Amino acid sequence: MHTQSNAGLVDRLARYDEVVEVGVGNRPDIAARLAERGCSVTATDVHDRDVPAGVRFVRDDVTDPEASVYRGAEAVYALRCPPELQRPLVDAARTADADCLFTTLGGDPAVVAAAPETVGNQTVFRAKL
Repeated sequence: MHTQSNAGLVDRLARYDEVVEVGVGNRPDIAARLAERGCSVTATDVHDRDVPAGVRFVRDDVTDPEASVYRGAEAVYALRCPPELQRPLVDAARTADADCLFTTLGGDPAVVAAAPETVGNQTVFRAKL
């Protein structure tokens, strides 16, 4: 789905050369657009997922922050991240010494220390590591 808010989100994430998207699910459009912009993108999920050309997929559970998939990333991000996965997401980013960015589901709050950024018409949180 191409929307103005997604364009802003892609612009924000494209500042990084290497990113990991946690919980890609069935919506790899942001990962695909980052790969098209020259980013090295790894998408993860607890279930096997199809991802577009240029995006690497690794089956992973973010609650295991020691997984090697995060090492080398400059940013670890999640879209529509539920409150119960925000702490594990931050832990994974901290382990990788990477920035941590996420959006939430609807009205869900950020339950970790994070600074909100307005990107397009949505809020992206940058966790304070």
